[in-house]
Amino acid sequence: MAKAIHSMIRVTDEARSVAFYETAFGLTVADRLDFAEFTLVYLSNPESDFELELTINKGQTEAYDLGNGYGHFAVSVDDVTAEHARFEAAGLNPRKLVDFAPGGEVIARFFFVKDPDGYEIEVLQRGGRYK
Repeated sequence: MAKAIHSMIRVTDEARSVAFYETAFGLTVADRLDFAEFTLVYLSNPESDFELELTINKGQTEAYDLGNGYGHFAVSVDDVTAEHARFEAAGLNPRKLVDFAPGGEVIARFFFVKDPDGYEIEVLQRGGRYK
């Protein structure tokens, strides 16, 4: 059976992205591989073995076109309300908290935030299928 181990995004500024992901999600550098044309930075935290891989293409100065195919990266937290307040206090500009209740019953509580390169990250209340 396959095991998901990481997801990769391309970023333009390594230090800015590493700082954002550490402030927002407690992700720190697990490994950094530097090559002639690009650098790979793997971020993780003790909550999960899953990693976020940042690819920094050397010489890339323009923002990446995220296109219409990218959706979002998602994380779960114990207290989404507290996390939303923490994000606001840290100046991370989270969008509003949403109670998703398509059939009248709340099945998810979440908010979205954008990283410095414009990638959307969903922050979900841990519970149910969102462990």
